[in-house]
Amino acid sequence: MSILLTIISVIAALIILLLLIAMFIKKEYTIEREISINQPVQQVFNYIKYLKNQDSYSVWNQLDPAMQKTYTGTDGTVGFTYAWDSTNKQAGKGEQQITSIKEGERIDMALHFIKPFEGRSVAWMSTTPAAGNQSKVQWGINGKMNYPMNIMLLFMNMENMIGKDLSGGLANLKKILEK
Repeated sequence: MSILLTIISVIAALIILLLLIAMFIKKEYTIEREISINQPVQQVFNYIKYLKNQDSYSVWNQLDPAMQKTYTGTDGTVGFTYAWDSTNKQAGKGEQQITSIKEGERIDMALHFIKPFEGRSVAWMSTTPAAGNQSKVQWGINGKMNYPMNIMLLFMNMENMIGKDLSGGLANLKKILEK
C-alpha cells in the first residue's frame, strides 16, 4: 500500500510541477520564413492574395488531395473564407478567412483550427521589392497556446515544425511563379 501511495504522490508532484512551470513560460509563438522570387511584386501579390491558389503551393493543402473544401465570399477580398475538412489528422478541419489586404503589399488571415485540436492563429503573407525585378515574399504565423496547454511549447519545436512547412510552401510558390 505504501508503494502505491508513493507512486501516486510522485505523479501528483510532477503534475503540480508542470502546472507551475506552465505559469511562467511563453504562451505565444511567431514563425516567419521568406524567399526571393524572380517576378515583380504586383505579379506575386496578385497570385498570393487568392486563397484558392494555396492548393498549388501550401504544404498543408497538399496533405490530403481528397479533403473537402468550401468557399464563402469572393476570393482575394476581405471576408473570403476557405474551409477544409479532412480525414487526415495532419490536415484536420478548420477555416481560414482574409481579414485585411493592403493591395500589393500584405494579406492577413485568421485561422481557426477545429480538429484535431481547437486553436486560433493569425497568418500573413507580404511582398516587398528586392533587387532588380525580384520580390521578397514573407509568410508568417502567430499563435497562442493558453495555460496549461502552453507547457507543450517546452516539448514541441514550433519553429522547426511550422517553419519547415512555411519554407516548403514558399519553395513551391517560387517554382510556380518562376515558370
